[in-house]
Amino acid sequence: MTTKKLTIGSATYDDFEGVYFTYMSIRLACIDRLDELDLVIIDNNPESAEGKATADFCSKAKIRYFAEPIPRSTAIRDRIFRVAEAPFCVSIDPHVLFEPATIPRLIEFAQNEGLETANLFQGAMLYDYLDPEGDVSTHFEPVWRENMYGIWGCDKRAKDKEAKPFEIPMQGLGLFGCRTDAWQGFSPLFQGFGGEEGYIHEKFRQAGNCTMLLPWLRWAHRFQRPRGNAYPLRLEERIRNYCFGWLELDIPLDDIIEHFSELHKNLPVKKIADDSKKIWMEYQTDPDSIILKIHSPKNEMLAEKPNPKKMEIIENDKEQTWHNTQVDLGQPIELDVMGKKLLISGFALKWGN
Repeated sequence: MTTKKLTIGSATYDDFEGVYFTYMSIRLACIDRLDELDLVIIDNNPESAEGKATADFCSKAKIRYFAEPIPRSTAIRDRIFRVAEAPFCVSIDPHVLFEPATIPRLIEFAQNEGLETANLFQGAMLYDYLDPEGDVSTHFEPVWRENMYGIWGCDKRAKDKEAKPFEIPMQGLGLFGCRTDAWQGFSPLFQGFGGEEGYIHEKFRQAGNCTMLLPWLRWAHRFQRPRGNAYPLRLEERIRNYCFGWLELDIPLDDIIEHFSELHKNLPVKKIADDSKKIWMEYQTDPDSIILKIHSPKNEMLAEKPNPKKMEIIENDKEQTWHNTQVDLGQPIELDVMGKKLLISGFALKWGN
């Protein structure tokens, strides 16, 4: 039995096509080295039609598949590192593609330089036009903008693929990796989407390490979602995640409060931050109980009263912002449809601008 040299994994939520094409491209590029790869999928919505199709594909493609419906969070990427069978582990979004020959080179890196430090490693993101002379996104500038911490930046050194690796402050998490036993971990308090960028990079720094950019590790990311995004994107969850992360790192919450208060005048951002502090303090004394309350679908500590303004959902895909308004009716409406009882407990409205 060949020892696994590199784990590559993704967390997914109703993205069968992304998983299929990303992992088929990896397998075809390394068809003579598949026994060296440990491929992993963590499915956050396994009972959906897309989830079942993903599980079926993984069984046929010999990809290890783990159903993890709870917690509902992009932080379930933690499990990729927990179940990894190789000494070096890389997490990628399930809609990322690589340049030719990148994966074989990554296998070699994972056996050598990658094991020499406890640093976090990332690559440069290519844009859809694939201009060999154009810019690549090498890092995030640590700036607040449009409900996120971090904006894409380009360090000209990375235009040369063979340039030496260099340190970056942070980067988008479409692709990141490290020695498996050096992974610092996402907060188990994270819920929903957002809050990981900047947080995980500072966590590595506070542990005495850094984030290094590998100019040859280039990846393309699918941002467009013409059929909409099935993943719930709740702004309040994102704010709480940032607060939990900053509290763990002992960073004041002032910038978080200022940024989101400026963008969302009707959202009680200060109260969300204060509530996050209370939860954080309780977590220090009784972590298991708090995690259970946050992530239990029947007893969500952070459940909210129905309020269209507060239930605003934001998705920033670089080109447009989508808003969903979800309305919980509280008491279901009961209708008779052709002799059968239909209960309507809520509805959603979507618009784009």
